[in-house]
Amino acid sequence: MIDNAKISLEFPVTDVAVISLHEPVKSVNILSREVLAAFAEFLDQCERRPGLAGLVIRSTKPGNFIAGADLREFVAGIDEADAKTSKFCRQGQELFARLSRAPFVTVAAIGGLCLGGGSELSVWCDRRIMARDERTSLGFPEVKLGLFPGWGGTARTPRIVGLSNAVELISSGENIGTAAAEAMGLAIGAPADRLLESAIALVRSEQQSREYLRDRVRWSGPISISETELAFLGATASASIQGETKGHYPAPLAALEVMLGAAGVDVTTACQMEADGFALLFGSPVNRSLLNVFFLQDANKKRTSGAGQHPRKIESVAVVGAGVMGQGIAAANLKRRIPVALGDTSAEAVARGVQGVVTEVSYNKATRAADPQRAFEYLPLLNGTQSDSEIAAADLVIEAIYENADAKRGLYARLEPLLGEDTILASNTSTIPITELAHGLAHPERFCGLHFFNPVRRMQLVEVIRGRQTSDDTIATVVAHARAIGKSPIVVKDGPGFLVNRVLLPYMNEALLLLEEGVPIKSVERGATSFGMPMGPIELYDTVGLDVALHAGSVMRQAFPDRVRESRILPAMVAAGRLGQKSGQGFFDYPPGNKDRAKPQPSDAAQQIIQSCLTPQPTAPSPLSPPQLTERLLLPMLLEATRILEEGIVGDVREVDLALIYGIGFPPFKGGLFFWADTLGASKIVEKLKQFESLGERFRPTKLALEYAQSGNEFYQS
Repeated sequence: MIDNAKISLEFPVTDVAVISLHEPVKSVNILSREVLAAFAEFLDQCERRPGLAGLVIRSTKPGNFIAGADLREFVAGIDEADAKTSKFCRQGQELFARLSRAPFVTVAAIGGLCLGGGSELSVWCDRRIMARDERTSLGFPEVKLGLFPGWGGTARTPRIVGLSNAVELISSGENIGTAAAEAMGLAIGAPADRLLESAIALVRSEQQSREYLRDRVRWSGPISISETELAFLGATASASIQGETKGHYPAPLAALEVMLGAAGVDVTTACQMEADGFALLFGSPVNRSLLNVFFLQDANKKRTSGAGQHPRKIESVAVVGAGVMGQGIAAANLKRRIPVALGDTSAEAVARGVQGVVTEVSYNKATRAADPQRAFEYLPLLNGTQSDSEIAAADLVIEAIYENADAKRGLYARLEPLLGEDTILASNTSTIPITELAHGLAHPERFCGLHFFNPVRRMQLVEVIRGRQTSDDTIATVVAHARAIGKSPIVVKDGPGFLVNRVLLPYMNEALLLLEEGVPIKSVERGATSFGMPMGPIELYDTVGLDVALHAGSVMRQAFPDRVRESRILPAMVAAGRLGQKSGQGFFDYPPGNKDRAKPQPSDAAQQIIQSCLTPQPTAPSPLSPPQLTERLLLPMLLEATRILEEGIVGDVREVDLALIYGIGFPPFKGGLFFWADTLGASKIVEKLKQFESLGERFRPTKLALEYAQSGNEFYQS
């Protein structure tokens, strides 16, 4: 056996070699320069070994085959010339292509996640065998980084699975499981506990049938597809991609163009076309932004709370409040097999909550329906209750009732005497300061904010809010627990709106003020969506609920009266019973439809309310240009984010950027709020603010913004 710390070569049987990846430090195997060099050396040794029938490539790290290339090494050359990037791609292609020309059968035995460069390595093998378990999947996520596969993925995959399948797989960036890979002819399924044995048996079978040699010839030439089929695929795929990306993400279309253009040539020429196309994307603004988001996510996974080093493990959770948020929080815990008690004030509310949780946790993505077997598995872990003592028996009690400080404190007063010595009490409040809610608690050190976002099943962010008396151990424990249930926690200091809602409010408030000035809803929405926001602020009001937004706005206005202006529109809409999607009427109408989320329709009634609330203008204002509308919405948000840094609510611009990407859907292709600001430069931002100085304090440059404008430094240098 030949071994280094990360990759090894052994011969479990005389005529079959096995290369095993086993990264000892990181959570996943990655293709670093060191690993690739060792891999090349092992291929040399295998090719020199007489009588070798096959090579199996596998991972001995549970749940992971190969996660891809080492991105930190990869981006080190991001400022290099296109020719160097193309050469880098060609080197990787040539290394992996050796697997398709080796004097023996090559098999990738995939158990766990196989992504990016790992998927490219696998498609250069003669065969792929995948474990039949929930943890195993394969994908090409490069488009999510503003790139496409550069080590032969766009050249080799279409020749194995067909051009249409490859286009969908590569341009979407989504993973597929073993069953889907089998269906498209990409892999063969095998029992997870017999993966190596199955791979060796496959080597024997291929040596006898010699089918792999015929496939080598077929996969090295052009793709068999008519000009008519090619044109039809190009038109339909292009339209689909444009609809998904709205033109903000160029990589999926570029991948499509490369695959279509290379369909009629041999695989070597296709690889050169891939390398040249890859070089055009690498280092582009979108690529740099998406790489920044990747590194933000990676850093968050590794970041500690900065507090206790030994967080306690949460063995059981109770959620008080069985509404939509409570159900989502309960389901997130239940999916990780953590026992949950779900409480509310009435049997009816508890029953509805339990039904909602069971419906969510039993949902099967493959069948797109509830799976009774899953329901039976999870039901014993869920306790619907009205008993305070059953709630208080949990290690972590999360309050998720309505946003009323008195009601929340009343609940705490009732529960706290029943809690165990180490039990943590947390609130899912979205705006009320944690220190204020802690008044009257006997143990405020074991109380914190744990703010989930709706819908919990989709939203990764959890704000962990430290009250004035919250202990380090409490923060460390809830941070660890948030990660344990698959969320991305960000620790913030206490304050109205905390981080996300505080930064979001100026954006939302400005949208209402624009309406009062007579700007049409459609123009306000376009000002946001043209920037890349997933929906406009007016539709977001309807999604959140206008009554909820009205309450949150009043909390923020009391805290920041100098820059939060009251709008007459929101109270008028609520008074008219127009509460948004949940009532079927808000700024838009939501007629019942077949889909879960009805498409918003313009509303004459809402427009009449807006017209009645227009602010009289002494003179006819000049119409705002589309860029000015976007700036009116975004600049107050940026200024509020600088205030958060000045006040120490968070200590790093990167945490703000990740929180806004996860929490409000700030466009990833912009890299984050501060990353986007750095692309403009602080001095240009201050200059842009001058055009709105008559609007008051909310557009006045902060001390931090002026400091960076004068120094020329970037926010990301802080």
